[in-house]
Amino acid sequence: MKVKTKRDAKLRRKLRVRQNISGTPERLRLTVCRTLNQIYGQIIDDEKGVTLVAVSSLKGIDTSGMKKTEVAREAGRIIARKALEKGIKDVVFDRGGLLYHGRIKSFADGAREEGLNF
Repeated sequence: MKVKTKRDAKLRRKLRVRQNISGTPERLRLTVCRTLNQIYGQIIDDEKGVTLVAVSSLKGIDTSGMKKTEVAREAGRIIARKALEKGIKDVVFDRGGLLYHGRIKSFADGAREEGLNF
């Protein structure tokens, strides 16, 4: 199948990653979404279809004077703290078809620093 647009290519990568990753009650799925200026993270129970913990760089993070990678690291730290408060320690990381590089890697490193295992 020939890829028609960048959006179609990203969707194919995302689905390829999701074939192997699924959140179970024992290991929930930590998904990350990156836009041009913002970063979002969620911890999802796929069997129930429920988001248990969420973080957004739009709310709850003072981004003034910070670089995008620093904001991503802080978002990772915040989601890890919220998850640990709810008793969630082990997760599966879903990069959403994005490269594990830059802000995605920084987000994951921040979550690991605060104690999430993946």
